[in-house]
Amino acid sequence: MAQPTITTLGDLKKSGYQSKTVKQELRDNLIDVLKSKKNIFEGIQGYEETVLPQLQSAILSKHNIILLGLRGQAKTRIARLLTSLMDEYVPIVSGSELNDDPLQPLSHFARTLIEEKGDATPISWLHRNERYSEKLATPDVSISDLIGDVDPIKAANQKLTFADERVIHFGMIPRAHRGLFVINELPDLQPRIQVALFNILQEGDIQVRGFKLRFPLDVQFVFTANPEDYTNRGSIITPLKDRIESQILTHYPKTLELSKAITEQEADLSSEQREKIIIPELISNLVERIALEARESEYVDQKSGVSARLTISAYELLHSTIERRMLINGEKTGYSRVSDLFNIIPAITGKIELVYEGELEGMASVAYHLIGKAIRKEFELLFPNPEKVKKLQNNPYRLVLDYFNIGKHLDIDLAFTTKEYQRALNSVPGLASLIDSLDLKLTPDNKFLLMEFALNGLAEFSQLSRQKIDTGMKFQDIMGGINLDMNFDEED
Repeated sequence: MAQPTITTLGDLKKSGYQSKTVKQELRDNLIDVLKSKKNIFEGIQGYEETVLPQLQSAILSKHNIILLGLRGQAKTRIARLLTSLMDEYVPIVSGSELNDDPLQPLSHFARTLIEEKGDATPISWLHRNERYSEKLATPDVSISDLIGDVDPIKAANQKLTFADERVIHFGMIPRAHRGLFVINELPDLQPRIQVALFNILQEGDIQVRGFKLRFPLDVQFVFTANPEDYTNRGSIITPLKDRIESQILTHYPKTLELSKAITEQEADLSSEQREKIIIPELISNLVERIALEARESEYVDQKSGVSARLTISAYELLHSTIERRMLINGEKTGYSRVSDLFNIIPAITGKIELVYEGELEGMASVAYHLIGKAIRKEFELLFPNPEKVKKLQNNPYRLVLDYFNIGKHLDIDLAFTTKEYQRALNSVPGLASLIDSLDLKLTPDNKFLLMEFALNGLAEFSQLSRQKIDTGMKFQDIMGGINLDMNFDEED
């Protein structure tokens, strides 16, 4: 829709334009959206039956909203998408810093201008994207940042006394008049600053340095908070929480498939990476399962949560690991390997908070442990449990284990070419036949991936030893992986 051509207050009145509050705008437009079954929350997955119905009910009730959930649960994205429910353009008094409605002027500037010019008062049109304001709550946020303060320079330049409301320099909230204002991480806001929001939410008053201005601000507030912050960095004071009408709980994806869809959607990959790099379902599952394991790990602080950004960053790093190998080896296409997962550890270590036991283990060790747990869980879905078939005469792993038990080992270098990778796996007797016994319809690349995966699975069940070396991974028998440093002096 093009910007309206009405430019004066008189023409606006003739057009029959009627003012609405922001909350009424959101409500009316949401009603149209629901009737037409449009989806305004594109890119938000997994909330169709939980968060979004509650959010829509809150908007229909014209409530201020707080989205409460752990990190990486799309709280801010949801808040930003709400702008699509506002009218595309609204009229304002030209030159007004508070987005004054020409039919209901708020500021001294707008009121004076309309008194002087009447129907000739110039108006302009504000797009809905310009009616969105966002502030990250930090301990250093002040009253003047949010509400405003007396500006002595303005008083001096205009020769006004400090008793004149025109000397006030308005903060972010008054400037968000007739718009959507989002405060992220609300508990980080100091209690005395939270107090300043009371009257704005309830009565529309603001008070600046003794000025008590009856400013009926028209603002839709959306707050976000992490439950951890209630006991860690700060809290939302009770009177403020009481004035926020709807509290909506967000959550992580409830299924592996949904988590994969979100990761695929959000990953920032180049067109070349998407075209030339193949990530089989097994590897995608393992990337997502790492996050699932982290959300249940005794080493990870569950109050902090494990952001969806972990899997997104890991997925991007996985592609880059394969791309690097392609460039080094001069290969035109790349196929992911299980050993590539151990190159995504930097994406894991930066996204989790550890409890005391995890700190003792070390960040990298915990990340390695989470990858191992993911491999074990996925291995059990495809292969027989090695512990249960260990004593059977037809143990499917016997040939593979016998090879390593005679002192053999296998090194898988991360930089191996495809041929070197396949040659190394084919050198282990019984490994290819183990995969054939699964009776799966496999491409050659998939078969080699499962051959490597089988070795990793056996290592997770303590049938083999897997050690990370500088260039990749080493597999050997379980006893060979134990470093027995027995240095005896001559007297012994």
